[in-house]
Amino acid sequence: MVFNTGAALLDAIVLAVVSKEKEGTYGYKITQDVRSVLEVSESTLYPVLRRLQKDDCLEVYDREYGGRNRRYYKLTEKGAAQLNLYKVEWKNYTSKISQLFEGGISK
Repeated sequence: MVFNTGAALLDAIVLAVVSKEKEGTYGYKITQDVRSVLEVSESTLYPVLRRLQKDDCLEVYDREYGGRNRRYYKLTEKGAAQLNLYKVEWKNYTSKISQLFEGGISK
């Protein structure tokens, strides 16, 4: 993709992916789901997960899987509210950009 993905957009994408699983999801699956729409490395995504946890948008818990602990991430109420804000902002942003591409913005 030729467009850079900023921190806010990465946060929004990760929150959207995590929100799809009521009981939470684990880091590798989040990485794979994000990669299905955007080329991004694990070394980029894990700091995003930590930041969202620190900001109380995600809660984290460990669960045993195959003899090892697997870290799960679950959306908090604050995370759900932040995701809704991102959705509104994204809709406004993309609408304005589309208008520019299609012939300009009327004032």
